[in-house]
Amino acid sequence: MKRFGLILVILAVIAGAGLFFAQSYIGDASIEEDTPFIIPAGSSLTAVAGKLEEEGLITSADGFLLRAKLFGSSDPIQAGEFALTPDMGQGDILAAFQSGDVIRRFVTIPEGMPSILVYEKLMAEDLLTGEIDVPLEGSVLPDTYAYERGQDRGEIVEQMQTAMDKYLAEAWAQRGPDIAVETIREALVLASIVEKETGTPEERRTVAGLYSNRVKAGMLLQADPTIIYPITKGKPLGRRIRQSEIAAVNGYNTYTRVGLPEGPITNPGRESIAAVLNPEPHNYLFMVADGTGGHEFNADLEGHNAAVEKWYRIRRERGEM
Repeated sequence: MKRFGLILVILAVIAGAGLFFAQSYIGDASIEEDTPFIIPAGSSLTAVAGKLEEEGLITSADGFLLRAKLFGSSDPIQAGEFALTPDMGQGDILAAFQSGDVIRRFVTIPEGMPSILVYEKLMAEDLLTGEIDVPLEGSVLPDTYAYERGQDRGEIVEQMQTAMDKYLAEAWAQRGPDIAVETIREALVLASIVEKETGTPEERRTVAGLYSNRVKAGMLLQADPTIIYPITKGKPLGRRIRQSEIAAVNGYNTYTRVGLPEGPITNPGRESIAAVLNPEPHNYLFMVADGTGGHEFNADLEGHNAAVEKWYRIRRERGEM
């Protein structure tokens, strides 16, 4: 009987030790504040455990490894940057590493951002790596893109360009009848003009219809942004356009070139592309800025000239001219 009691005591001690060990696996971490933790590609669990101990996030790398072997999943750990929080035990840490629940950061490309500024924006993201060239104009779809610390900039550009190719194909398949463009490339070029010509979303289809009417009539498009693009590659000009620049003959200036420019003048967003492929039907051929970001539209030159004089007078009264 005494022997049986001794066995029970021994079993209780073993169970208690096991429970203590299990509890330490659950809670034995030393994370005092939200802490980013990076696992380089190709890291072993042993190396990661050592790194956790070196950074003071666990008390023992050997203990972490043993507990992981006894109580953890057999799933491999993932590379990336992880967010470790004070409420996490060692089991939570291992589970996070195995799940691949990495910190994701975001870079936003606004509609109408030219490729030179996309390049500068990506190069300014310190947590990205690698060199890139300026993307081809019009090849990037404006949107918000997720990235991880250490990701190559070229991968982000490729993601943006793949998104543009996909959207163009989808939008082209839904194009309306009797549109002014014959190819996806032409749609992209015209959409880039629409994008730069209006900052008012509800005007996009109207502006697209106006330029579509001009293309069909064989008229000069006379879009000011096409004058500026060869000068700045899409960056703001910072001054008024000179007469010599209006008269310049090149592949973009639609004051001296009939039809579309030779290429896009920015990266148009989804709405501008959709507007070109389904423009508003009307007979407008002229527009003038109304000082609010929008435009007044007219079908004939007489009405246009009157609108120009009216808005110029208002701007002079405001002290804007």
